[in-house]
Amino acid sequence: MPTEILMPALSPTMEEGTLAKWHVKEGDTVSSGDIMAEIETDKATMEFEAVDEGVMGKIIVPEGTEGVKVNDVIAVLLEDGESADDIGDVSAPAPTAAATAPTPTAQAPAAAEAAPVTPAPSAPAKDGERIFATPLARRIAADKGLDLGAIAGSGPHGRIVKADVENATAAPKPVAPAAKAGAPASAAMAAGPATDVVLKTYADRPFEEVQLDGMRKTIAARLTEAKQSVPHFYLRRDVQLDALLKFRSQLNKQLEPRGVKLSVNDFIIKACALALQQVPEANAVWAGDRTLKFEKSDVAVAVAIEGGLFTPVLKDAEMKSLSALSAEMKDLATRARDRKLAPHEYVGGSFAISNLGMFGIDNFDAIINPPHAAILAVGAGAKKPIVGADGELTVATVMSTTLSVDHRVIDGALGANLLNAIKDNLENPMTMLV
Repeated sequence: MPTEILMPALSPTMEEGTLAKWHVKEGDTVSSGDIMAEIETDKATMEFEAVDEGVMGKIIVPEGTEGVKVNDVIAVLLEDGESADDIGDVSAPAPTAAATAPTPTAQAPAAAEAAPVTPAPSAPAKDGERIFATPLARRIAADKGLDLGAIAGSGPHGRIVKADVENATAAPKPVAPAAKAGAPASAAMAAGPATDVVLKTYADRPFEEVQLDGMRKTIAARLTEAKQSVPHFYLRRDVQLDALLKFRSQLNKQLEPRGVKLSVNDFIIKACALALQQVPEANAVWAGDRTLKFEKSDVAVAVAIEGGLFTPVLKDAEMKSLSALSAEMKDLATRARDRKLAPHEYVGGSFAISNLGMFGIDNFDAIINPPHAAILAVGAGAKKPIVGADGELTVATVMSTTLSVDHRVIDGALGANLLNAIKDNLENPMTMLV
């Protein structure tokens, strides 16, 4: 029986994607592990590997198609002895509203991104999470009466494949509890005036309509949700950088033969990672009805790219040297700008840094990226008059920092302790090497 190939979910936030390129054509023989296609997610372009073997019988979704929903049929694979006549009537899925609408809307993308994804019937769910399985594995499981939720997948990203279900034995499926009567439906997230209202407002002015890509839709939805649902509060401190700049200059001279050049941002990453160890109660995230407190400092750093941003995560940052953090950050930033990061490289972390100092911004307030509990907004260092310890007026290089904090996880005093620890680390940079 022909095997349907479904649009995969290649990132945690992916609900639809663009089938950028096919690496196989109809009639080609496909083996497990072969690269079949390139798919653009909301964050990156990723390769899609085959998990079954056979002959490519029919390509349903042509390359270049946008707005292909997760679990839509994109192609059909034939087994030995089957022909294209066995495929039957399988047509391309109808284009999504986002792909066909003449203009982008302010409300629809946010509501679509915020709404939970309802798996297609071919993708069962367990505890609210989609179970990934090949069509052939699902068919065998159905024939044998197997519960896919009880089977561990050995395919890519934990996908259940043919071999996983062939020798499995049937077990009674758990009975899902009945839905509570009168449960309130989740309200759609408000996202400003509708498109037709905005278009009417500016009907007499020349403008260009710019369609939203997947990344911009995701940014709009996630940050709207964050600002509406996370109780932000803000703490501000000025940091004197003169000792750090002098120490950095000395280190860079010593590291020059190795081709290493440390940036101020490298010191900021290290200072934040150590501060999360010094104030461990703040090294946590919000998890719905609880918080998760971490032992290691996994620090995300915002990287601006064309049309959006990434927040790659430097894991175990408190354990790494400044030169190691510098090299890793440069690599992550380069691949982020090329949209070549894998999902595990930009998902996670408990704390984030957004540095706009290189753009000359004195100070700003950053929006928390859930489920993080805090984000540090970093401004430019500038020469300013200050009153010294002896009471005399002097000049120092001062950098403004603002810590945005989720009050559900971190209270005011705890947030103050965290920001003070960051400040102390930056103003005493040699202690970060101990």
